[in-house]
Amino acid sequence: MRLPHSLWQSIYKVIEYIMGRDNIYSQDHEALEAFAFDDAVARVFPDMIKRSVPGYTMIIPMIGVITDQYAQANTHLYDLGCSLGASLLAMRHGVNVDGCKIIGIDNAEAMLKRCQSYVDIDDATVPVELHKGDVTEFEYNNASVVTLNFTLQFIPLEKRQALIQKLYDGLQPGGALILSEKICFDEPEQTLQQELHWDFKRANGYSDLEVSQKRSALENVLVPESAQAHIERLKSVGFSQACTWYQCFNFTSFIAVK
Repeated sequence: MRLPHSLWQSIYKVIEYIMGRDNIYSQDHEALEAFAFDDAVARVFPDMIKRSVPGYTMIIPMIGVITDQYAQANTHLYDLGCSLGASLLAMRHGVNVDGCKIIGIDNAEAMLKRCQSYVDIDDATVPVELHKGDVTEFEYNNASVVTLNFTLQFIPLEKRQALIQKLYDGLQPGGALILSEKICFDEPEQTLQQELHWDFKRANGYSDLEVSQKRSALENVLVPESAQAHIERLKSVGFSQACTWYQCFNFTSFIAVK
């Protein structure tokens, strides 16, 4: 088995050096616009997500490990909301069977352009296709591994059930879905976990102003659900197994097996 951890770390060190530090919300904005995956975000995304999402540097290499176990020969592997390609590259280096193709989908042109450049310099040989579009409208077939790494939370609530059903229907028996999400809780745990997350961001150099303005920009753009809601949805569409495999504060990752 080829573990992707050291490779992913090396790639991201290069990306971080090229792109620089996230200071998008370091100045006071009189009128905050809703958060969007535009050019400004794409330029600093590796730094932003590493400093904002607890456990991200654990989840990415483990996607490669999960791919190693569940990828089936002559099938498709999908990365929905592939952004700059971190989980896509982890999947690419986790594949240990022949005839696979990885398909990355994102609706942000700024992300896809940079993702393609990182795929081009990567030394793995598994074919990769990148598509610009809405993941809820894409057709999925002959899949053995599907990843939604902090993607579903940006999709309208009313479209989530249909998307998960479509992914289940497109998976081969024994195939796996990896779903990473920010989650919410009942009180008082919600306040506890939320405060820990904010402390994590402060420990990574974000100011109170940055934490506050980012939270406001994400309101009604990123809509979290409880872990129970995710598990129930996964089981309702037919997955035989669905469980949490990782959690740090209010960020978690699930695996579901058909």
